[in-house]
Amino acid sequence: MAKIPKLDIDFASIQDSLKAQFVGLDPNDPPSWPALPRYLLCLAVTALVVGGLWFAWLSSSDEELTAERAKETVLKDDFTKKLAQAANLDALKKQREQVQQYVTQLEKQLPSKAEMDALLSDINQAGLGRSLQFELFRPGQISVKEYYAELPIAVRVTGRYHDIGAFAADIANLSRIVTLNNLTLVPFKDGMLTMDTTAKTFRYLDKSEVELQRKSAPPAKGDKK
Repeated sequence: MAKIPKLDIDFASIQDSLKAQFVGLDPNDPPSWPALPRYLLCLAVTALVVGGLWFAWLSSSDEELTAERAKETVLKDDFTKKLAQAANLDALKKQREQVQQYVTQLEKQLPSKAEMDALLSDINQAGLGRSLQFELFRPGQISVKEYYAELPIAVRVTGRYHDIGAFAADIANLSRIVTLNNLTLVPFKDGMLTMDTTAKTFRYLDKSEVELQRKSAPPAKGDKK
């Protein structure tokens, strides 16, 4: 049987040779270094560059991840709100119909321009029906708002206390909106009272009046001319 030759390796010599390559290195002239230090320096620089790039990429990715998580939270909240709205869509539609009906009902309580004379007559007849004597019944200047017009009427009537009270109740029960403002009562004679008040009635503007009112309204602050 053939004998395997023993390898006679001088590890001490190899170690000394490697150490010798790191002795007397000029840090300002790496190209002149022996092979092993140069290769190790290249590996170290490569590792630093790769590590720096990796860290920068991770930082950028972390910022993007944080932004996407915040966006996800916003989208979830928005989805939850829209889901609730979708679930309550039928109820919201019913509420909208109720509001429209209420607005229509209120509009019916406001006389049109053609009905104003009839309403003034109704107010006058309400006083006469309670045996009140009109000392003054003078419509004032119409005040036009954005969607309606307000007509003040100076009223002075004389009559008994209960008749004046019934007249005020009749005004409140008219099908159209009429309010009594700045009401004062003073004794007259023979148990009679005189009531001074400003009756205000309102009417809605027709489309042409609304358009004219919008055109004549001053521009809002910040609007460009």
